[in-house]
Amino acid sequence: MAHRLGVDVGGTFTDVLLIDTDSGQTWRAKTASTPSDQSVGVLRGIERVCAEAGIAMADVTEVLHGTTVATNAILEQKGARVGLVTTRGFRQVLQIARSFVPGGLAGWIIWPKPEPLAALEHTVEAIERVGSDGTVVTALDVDDIRGKLEGLRDAGVEAVCVSLINSFANDDHEKAIGQIAAEVFGPDVPVSLSSNVLPELREYERTVTTVANGYVQPQVSRYITNLAGQLADSGVDGPLYILRSDGGLASAEVATANPVNMLLSGPAGGVAGAAWVAGQVGHRDFLTFDMGGTSTDVALVQDLVPRIGRQTRVGDLDVRAASVDVRTVGAGGGSIAHVPPLTKALRVGPQSAGADPGPAAYGTGGTDPTVTDANVVLGYLPSQLAGGEITLDVDAAREAVATIAEGADLGSVEAAAAGIIDIVNENMFGALRLVSVQQGFDPREFALVAFGGAGPLHANALGKLLGSWPVIIPPSPGVLCAYGDATTSLRDEAARTWIRTFPETSDDEIATTLGELAATARATLRSEGVDDADITVTYAADLRYHGQGFEIPVTVDIDAFDSARGGLESSAGGLTAMATTFNAEHERLFGFLLRNDHEVVTLRATATGPRPNVAAETVPEGGDLEAAKRTDTDIWLDGETITAAVYDRDKLGAGTVVPGPAIIAEMDSTTLVLADHRAEVHPSGSLLITPATHTPEA
Repeated sequence: MAHRLGVDVGGTFTDVLLIDTDSGQTWRAKTASTPSDQSVGVLRGIERVCAEAGIAMADVTEVLHGTTVATNAILEQKGARVGLVTTRGFRQVLQIARSFVPGGLAGWIIWPKPEPLAALEHTVEAIERVGSDGTVVTALDVDDIRGKLEGLRDAGVEAVCVSLINSFANDDHEKAIGQIAAEVFGPDVPVSLSSNVLPELREYERTVTTVANGYVQPQVSRYITNLAGQLADSGVDGPLYILRSDGGLASAEVATANPVNMLLSGPAGGVAGAAWVAGQVGHRDFLTFDMGGTSTDVALVQDLVPRIGRQTRVGDLDVRAASVDVRTVGAGGGSIAHVPPLTKALRVGPQSAGADPGPAAYGTGGTDPTVTDANVVLGYLPSQLAGGEITLDVDAAREAVATIAEGADLGSVEAAAAGIIDIVNENMFGALRLVSVQQGFDPREFALVAFGGAGPLHANALGKLLGSWPVIIPPSPGVLCAYGDATTSLRDEAARTWIRTFPETSDDEIATTLGELAATARATLRSEGVDDADITVTYAADLRYHGQGFEIPVTVDIDAFDSARGGLESSAGGLTAMATTFNAEHERLFGFLLRNDHEVVTLRATATGPRPNVAAETVPEGGDLEAAKRTDTDIWLDGETITAAVYDRDKLGAGTVVPGPAIIAEMDSTTLVLADHRAEVHPSGSLLITPATHTPEA
């Protein structure tokens, strides 16, 4: 009997999900996160879930972990002291950056430019130069760079990054400097080469991504090494895998070497879990809505495949790394409501009470009014959360929210709480529009998968704002990110800059290059024990019109190239197929096409291992709705107090319909069904919320 264990560390809670891969049965645990050392909360959650399942720690065959260690290192500016090596003449590449300034027309007046992750005094220039075609223009001065690296060592540098101009075309100089750095600094100081981290065009993006990799690497390495050691000491024999930002898995060793690919590890797990759940329900196109204690992450998924972006943004930092196209807003259960004295206008977030001290209702020292406190005041939350770990203090919640009622002159505590909920819902609605309407998609054509500890409380309201039906509430929505960690697969990517217009290249040339990239990506998975026959490879390219300053990533139909190479008359050719795909995407995004030649900028191949053989858990049919009812409770809805039934989700059978207004409670989350809506239990265990008059499309 095999057990896969998914772990997701959030800002407030650490979620653990244990899956029996034979039966699909799951056990879950939710415990408070321990920001000072995330491994403490992780181990506590694993011990708890194993005890609940009645298995020994040694019975866990794999641990799959989504972590925010790399993210937090950047957000909290607690990374390593980085030394950067650039080509002579490019020492200020990070300071110059790009000309874009966020904000309105006067943004440049008030925008405080963030400090680069590698200080100028810790940046040195190598005497060398490589042309854009890979030819050596100036040979590397080995003695000069060795002396400069020794100076960085004496300055206390904790990580070395090397990013030379045009190293994507020829990495010999970077490798030589990397070898010298290893000799000068020794094995305890990591060395990141841009030709390994991001072998692509554009020196700034390549440099900032490489520096970000080095900045978080020591902290990530310590965390993963520490966690792996503690797991082994606790009896867990299975390997540890870390979730990548693109939703795939990497071994602990690979993740340690390339932590920049983990910056959105946590949110990617939720999207992967949502795809697993939506596929069982039968909805292949959907929006995801993951509301936790600190923030809300949203994404768009088509045909069960998340949209993958080439940029990863954390705080003010943009790096070039593949990640699920997730947008984040500072709206969570712990988001703090406040009333500025000048405007008297109610605001919610982005400040958060987090796990410490937490919302006032948690009774752990928090006094600021939060979204969770507003939900308590309105009667939407049961008296206990996280399986009884947290008992809610209703009086403390009312006292905190009363400050908002008084400050904004809203009359009653309930009105103030309703105002907090309305504002946070609008904030999240705006984020969902970013990934749908502003990308050319109609949200009414998508379902909405809501999860996270707080997501199901707000999901019905978001469904109304978007017109997205059904609203899908997965089983164990509070630990779905951990479910995603446990049900995704190994992945690796290989890329190569390839700047040629279509007339300058051919189907044969591109197909050969894609084949070489596929072999590189496959090799990583084979080293992890994946059989070659079980590896799936997908292909993509960054294309643009000749003369454009940006690229659009598009999928590549490798069959079109294979058909063209085989001389099949029915084939339109691989390049022709790429142009058609690019034109459709360009017109969707911008509404027009150009007559310029198409140009290939980057080619990439992504190798993915087999999806784990995890059986889908099913819910028995039938069940008495009255037997599942816990009690009736008063809730504040639409400006008045009304009575709502409270149901135990674990007692609801497949096919059961719960009419609103209702509250459906479970260990890790609470679902609110609004008046004039209904929730039906799908055989997979998901709740499908729709308007009472909604007729599903055939």
